[in-house]
Amino acid sequence: MLAWAASIAGHSDHPVSKAIVTGLKLPENGLTDFVALAGRGIEARTDGQLLVLGNHRLIEERNLCSTEIEALLQVHETQGRTVTMLASKQQVLAIFAVADTIKDSSREAVAELHRLGVVSVMLTGDNVATAASIAKEAGIDDARGNLLPEDKLAAIEDLQRRHGPTAMTGDGINDAPALARADIGVAMGAAGTDTAMEAADVVIMNDDLRRIPEAIRLSRRTHAVLWQNIGLALGIKAIFLGLAVFGNATMWMAVFADMGASLLVVGNGVRLLRK
Repeated sequence: MLAWAASIAGHSDHPVSKAIVTGLKLPENGLTDFVALAGRGIEARTDGQLLVLGNHRLIEERNLCSTEIEALLQVHETQGRTVTMLASKQQVLAIFAVADTIKDSSREAVAELHRLGVVSVMLTGDNVATAASIAKEAGIDDARGNLLPEDKLAAIEDLQRRHGPTAMTGDGINDAPALARADIGVAMGAAGTDTAMEAADVVIMNDDLRRIPEAIRLSRRTHAVLWQNIGLALGIKAIFLGLAVFGNATMWMAVFADMGASLLVVGNGVRLLRK
């Protein structure tokens, strides 16, 4: 059963699946007919037997949950663990509990976002208890769990109505619809899937969440310099136009209003390189 689980998980890019493969360290077994079940898990076949490796939602939909399994899941979920189950058509065969480790850099990134006035919300397919535990540890304002891809999309639309411009950061296939719908989609390049990166507007190549507040600060500085340049260029030309109307303009003023303004705008923009 462990070999089956390792083989099925090995065909997924999901971080939980990668953790299961790394933890089991077993060779792959002969499996066929792999099917990804969005927001739920993976289905595969071996020796004529249909197997699934998926989350609590999938096991409930297959009517394989029991009071005993629910009690065991609750123990893991209240401790902030993500639970994945291997099951046949008849019963649950194995339960795997995986715990996230919060990086210090991630806490720093969330704290920096808050200093920038950004509201942080975590959208995850994990259970509500695990989502709340991880969000509290990371310092995230709000956490929403048990979300399918379409639920994440609906959550982004809700946040846009409530807060205005909304950015979405994600790395998986399940995040792609929300990444595409957000005002700015940010994909994590190292751990992210091709689908997520294709749907996103920005790709963080080193998966360091601190690059997100850095990008916000850079965009704000760029936005400020852009308006400075527009005001500078139009202001110089407006002054020259006024002088020309009253017959006080000279050739060197015309050159300055044209080439001089261009050089000032470029010089002002180059200041961004120092950051």
